[in-house]
Amino acid sequence: MTVSAKKKKPAPYANPYAAGALLGVILFSAFFLTGSGLGASGALQRYVAAIQDFFSPTSVNTNSYLLKYAGGDVEPLDNWLVYMSIGIVLGGFVSAWIHHRLSFSTGKGPHISVRTRWVMAFLGGIIMGYGARFARGCTSGQGLSGGTVLSVGSWAFLLAVFAGAYAVAYFFRRLWI
Repeated sequence: MTVSAKKKKPAPYANPYAAGALLGVILFSAFFLTGSGLGASGALQRYVAAIQDFFSPTSVNTNSYLLKYAGGDVEPLDNWLVYMSIGIVLGGFVSAWIHHRLSFSTGKGPHISVRTRWVMAFLGGIIMGYGARFARGCTSGQGLSGGTVLSVGSWAFLLAVFAGAYAVAYFFRRLWI
């Protein structure tokens, strides 16, 4: 019997209530330790500023939006959001590996091709990324962190996200059914 012939069965998913409670503890810890909540779009903006600062530092110094992230003595990657985003990726990879869920596959419906699925995923990511910067925070930053401190704008954002998702779900359901 060879070792490669036996594939280990994936571990069951975590209890959603326990995972939600753990997320609450992590969110509280983030507020306690850093003074702000969780979010990912701020880290992405810092990556963009670092890339632009690397290739064209003079353009960063003339751009008032990017100047707060990079330029002069400001190091764009020296921020806790950057380290958190790296930890999220590494943590997800390690968790998938430990629980035998690490695989390279494309989740899609039976009526679309893998290529169409990837195109739709990238388009959705671009729209969400633009929306996150326009809304001054991603769904995790606005929904989790803002909703936790009872920010009216964050609750309005969450309601708009769910209403928008339900409004367009009908048109995209064929991609999954």
